[in-house]
Amino acid sequence: MGLFEQEERREQEANMPLAARVRPRRFDEFVGQEHIIGPGKALRRTIEADKLSSFILWGPPGTGKTTLALLVAEVTNSQFASLSAVSAGVADLRRVVDEAQRLRRATSRRTVLFIDEIHRFNKAQQDALLPHVERGTVTLVGATTENPSFELNAALLSRCRVFVLESLDETALVTVLQRALRDPQHGLLHRAVKADDEVLRTIARSSFGDARKALTTLEVATELAVQQSVNELTITHVDEAAQHKALLYDKAGEEHYNVISAFIKSLRGSDPDAAVYWLVRMLEAGEPPRFILRRMVIFASEDVGNADPRALEVATNALAAFEFVGLPEGVLPLTQAATYLACAPKSNAVIVAYREAREDVREHGPLAVPLKLRNAVTGLMKHLGYGREYKYPHNSDGNYVPETYLPDELLDRRYYRPTEHGDEKAIADRLDTWRRMRQR
Repeated sequence: MGLFEQEERREQEANMPLAARVRPRRFDEFVGQEHIIGPGKALRRTIEADKLSSFILWGPPGTGKTTLALLVAEVTNSQFASLSAVSAGVADLRRVVDEAQRLRRATSRRTVLFIDEIHRFNKAQQDALLPHVERGTVTLVGATTENPSFELNAALLSRCRVFVLESLDETALVTVLQRALRDPQHGLLHRAVKADDEVLRTIARSSFGDARKALTTLEVATELAVQQSVNELTITHVDEAAQHKALLYDKAGEEHYNVISAFIKSLRGSDPDAAVYWLVRMLEAGEPPRFILRRMVIFASEDVGNADPRALEVATNALAAFEFVGLPEGVLPLTQAATYLACAPKSNAVIVAYREAREDVREHGPLAVPLKLRNAVTGLMKHLGYGREYKYPHNSDGNYVPETYLPDELLDRRYYRPTEHGDEKAIADRLDTWRRMRQR
């Protein structure tokens, strides 16, 4: 590399974000993910033995997916090529593959193809990639924040090993920040700004396990301190630098389903505190309130049902109230409904009844309606016996007649079995009385 090229490279590095400048260049500099790249662990053994095969790195943002891909290429002396699934198309993929083939023929050197956000590749793009992974033309390292079993087609996934990366804990993030402050070549040592452990822990806590976010916050806070001619970071600098942090919540991705699942399970588990927490998590992350309200209306029937019939009223009234007042006050009826549903007695008898009846409908087909239940609207129907033996309940004591209403083939079926919880206990007692009358 010539003098001018070296100067140009130094200038480019100086303009890179801190997170890119201090990226680990050796395994012993890498922080976290000990379960897959610690000494003797599967991925590290494979890389160091140069027995590399394609793999997928699945984990939250800022956990080292790109860094690991670069380390793989460095340790195995491979050519590194990178594509972003957000912007790359089949033509870009074909260009990389052609270059990889030429390099392999000329030097026998392999190409590591890193595809960031690989879950955004559509089926056609994944199909175009598959034969090159199969033949080993490129060694694929895919990075995704989404569950690959949902986002990648089975053929591609079967040819890749999946490694799960975890969010970095507070201790790991503090280590990353300390190294960045002390790094004389790529880090912030030249800024001559200090930070005590409490400030660094504050940055770590506000970054939610994301090293990139932590380093960005540190860099911005340092610039603020330098502008104020201060040589030590304070919590105020950190708060100002991190004021635009966003909660991890992709409304189209897996975390969306994780959080709504946690909310529903908290309601079902009768924990109003957890229910309110997950409710607020969704609202603060921008989840449409109507989606949450619809789920609560469903829950009121599916998990409370007749154990407390008022639950459905509360849920539907909360929906109406929200439509009337909107945000921000609309969060109040949402919270009221969530706490009511969590505290209500629970019964899934409604959904069980529906499922079992549906199974019989599908198994037995359109069974004939008993003659006594048919409506006789013509003389011929009356002559054939339609409605002849039907007994009108309101003409009897207690408005009840010991009668059967199911098709003959299903007379012994019991779909709705009320529980002993809440109002359903009274319903169960009433049904038992009527069934005994029928048996007599």
